[in-house]
Amino acid sequence: MTKQKTAKQSEVVMTEMVLPNDTNTLNNLMGGKLMHWMDIVAAIAAQKHSNRIVVTASADSISFKHPIALGNVVTLKAQVTRSFNSSMEVFIEVWAEDIPANKKTQTHRAFFTFVAVDQNGRPIEVPELVPETEQEKELYEGALRRRQLRLILGKRMDPKDAVELRAIFEPDFGKEGNRE
Repeated sequence: MTKQKTAKQSEVVMTEMVLPNDTNTLNNLMGGKLMHWMDIVAAIAAQKHSNRIVVTASADSISFKHPIALGNVVTLKAQVTRSFNSSMEVFIEVWAEDIPANKKTQTHRAFFTFVAVDQNGRPIEVPELVPETEQEKELYEGALRRRQLRLILGKRMDPKDAVELRAIFEPDFGKEGNRE
């Protein structure tokens, strides 16, 4: 498959309101509910990029910077940052808005990985992603390092094979005569 797509073609924006059933005893959105919404918006972005059924492969660390209060409107934006053979990295940004107070805060960011599968659940090739904006190019460049880190942490890659990561910590790695 040689088809190419842009990050913009996968962009999805989803809006939810925090209702009493979504909150903890402090009247803040439960973390699990937010992760559920993040998984949905990211899966839709991955489906738009691949035009396939997708399954969640990983969710990078999600740090809870700011609580999201009961009654806030939550906006989640997702788009594919890079595609590999059958997998896609998706970047998600989350904002909470207190409409009566006219206050909007970015509360969360995360990267999820999805794999496109065929009707039998087997991985299938996805289109190449072509970044256009400066932010898309920056996310695209970092995606290979994040992927290598995920593979190492999942014990699917030997750290010594993580060329992109080694280049960060060993500036001379990969130069003439400095490879193992």
